[in-house]
Amino acid sequence: MTILTTSVGSMPRAQEVVDFIFARENGTTFDQGAFDACMTRNVSATVGRQVASGVDIVSDGETSKISYATYVKDRYTGFSGDSPRNAPADLKQFPTFLKRLADDGGTPQYARPMCTGDVVSKGQDELNKDIANLKAAMAEHGAQRGFMNAASPGVISLFLQNDHYKTRDAYLAALADAMKQEYETIVAAGLDLQLDCPDLALSRHMLFNDLSDAEFLKIANGHVEALNHALQDVPEEKVRIHICWGNYEGPHVCDIGMDKVFNTLMSAKARYVLFETSNPRHAHEWTVFRDRKGDIPDGKVLVPGVVDTTTNFVEHPEVVAQRIERFTGIVGKDRVIAGSDCGFGTFAGYGAVDPEIAYAKLNSLSEGAALAAAR
Repeated sequence: MTILTTSVGSMPRAQEVVDFIFARENGTTFDQGAFDACMTRNVSATVGRQVASGVDIVSDGETSKISYATYVKDRYTGFSGDSPRNAPADLKQFPTFLKRLADDGGTPQYARPMCTGDVVSKGQDELNKDIANLKAAMAEHGAQRGFMNAASPGVISLFLQNDHYKTRDAYLAALADAMKQEYETIVAAGLDLQLDCPDLALSRHMLFNDLSDAEFLKIANGHVEALNHALQDVPEEKVRIHICWGNYEGPHVCDIGMDKVFNTLMSAKARYVLFETSNPRHAHEWTVFRDRKGDIPDGKVLVPGVVDTTTNFVEHPEVVAQRIERFTGIVGKDRVIAGSDCGFGTFAGYGAVDPEIAYAKLNSLSEGAALAAAR
């Protein structure tokens, strides 16, 4: 039996891609035909590199998006101005490190508008272009299975904060209704849908650090309820959910534990659950899955991150295999897919890992999965 491999989605973007994305971001004039051709060309290259690295379930690398969450401002009405910046609580505890990040250009600068009007889709044109590019690249490079990322209502509310709807719950409901068609369009195209949900962990120490864990979990459960509403017409077996504590190198001493968000995560209407286990702050939490095996719903497939995405260490395939085996020992080989902790290009133009090293990590990922499958 083989153990499949995948990633969380975003990949390093070529400079020509970054230049086009920031031209659009900054309102600079650019040629739309040249933009589209650039995205098509680079999605093909990204998928080709994934296939060459042994990745079984590929993505478009989120090539055309400024980021995994704020791209919605370009595809939906109701966003304008700018949202307040709020550094994660762990970075605030170490101000000299936070200053170093800012001085080194490690903090992405891009628009995070507020929600100032009704959130309504501008149409699916941009999404359909992304889908067409991914499917064409898969056909060109022989990839049999692909997925496309989409922002969850909760993560949109984290980065594009509400200044229009009467309550946060009303905002979440509006986002769920607006995003529903995007989710359904991706699945109707024959792709798996990945919902990015760092709001279920990261937002604890970024936006809700004044609350207790119990109070935060009520909010997180509300986020999942909104997400499940948007997924009501999407088959569960086509859905992946990704949770993380922030894809940045930092102390992470304020991260909420997996044991506390476990039930919330498992309640999402998604067969595939992607989470960090290479992150040194959370590597030990494989034991949560071991100790709570009975709370993992039948049919759930675990997709642990067995390579890190914040350092340029290339994991040895044996380390990857050992990380995978912790989870195959819990639910069996048929319910584990080897993944990455997070994306390698969470924000366009930013990424701690050198592009060539990112693909070297994916090589190690596939080699480690082969080792684990053979044993």
